[in-house]
Amino acid sequence: MITEQLTEIYKLLFESFGPQHWWPGETQFEIITGAILTQNTSWANVEKAIANLKSADRLMPEKLHSLDHSQLAELIRPAGYFNIKAKRLKSFLNWLFDNYHGQLTALEAMHTYHLRTELLAVKGIGPETADSILLYAFDRPIFVVDAYTARIAVRHHLIEPDADYEQLQDLFQSNLPQDVRLFNEYHALLVRLGKDLCKPKPKCPACPLQHLPHTIEVEDF
Repeated sequence: MITEQLTEIYKLLFESFGPQHWWPGETQFEIITGAILTQNTSWANVEKAIANLKSADRLMPEKLHSLDHSQLAELIRPAGYFNIKAKRLKSFLNWLFDNYHGQLTALEAMHTYHLRTELLAVKGIGPETADSILLYAFDRPIFVVDAYTARIAVRHHLIEPDADYEQLQDLFQSNLPQDVRLFNEYHALLVRLGKDLCKPKPKCPACPLQHLPHTIEVEDF
């Protein structure tokens, strides 16, 4: 039942919105950097910060690692919370250089859940950021969930409102094929729906899922 529901939701969203072309980034490291910078800010602001890093010719692990905190913070200022995010980027880079000589290729052979555990141990990297890195930078079949995912899943009676991150993730991973491209597109489509239509005050009449059973009793969810 859940599998059929999730499959229908994906089909309707894809037919309505089309491919989302996620995650924007020319290199593996750019994707990782974007995943860390996008915490609590819009992607438009992240793009400005990444553009600054590119203009300064710093968007490489070794060059970013060599920057001091103030230099890095200034370059990523457009992303907001720039001092906090500079610390998070530094924490990731220190972990990468202390344990893997700064080589992202050294992470490719690691088992997905071992790599996830190590990423989660890096200060400032939580489940959503770690899973975004795994899915989008390393092509691992890990489903990324966020506030949009939770809101849509609850409103469509797929899960209880008090479900935690792992329960939400398991909802998708246990009921869908373990397919990187599917997980990639599905997450992006849910973000699109959550941003544009399934807001705290939803725009149900325009929603491609409008005819499916749902409730908006908790409008500020």
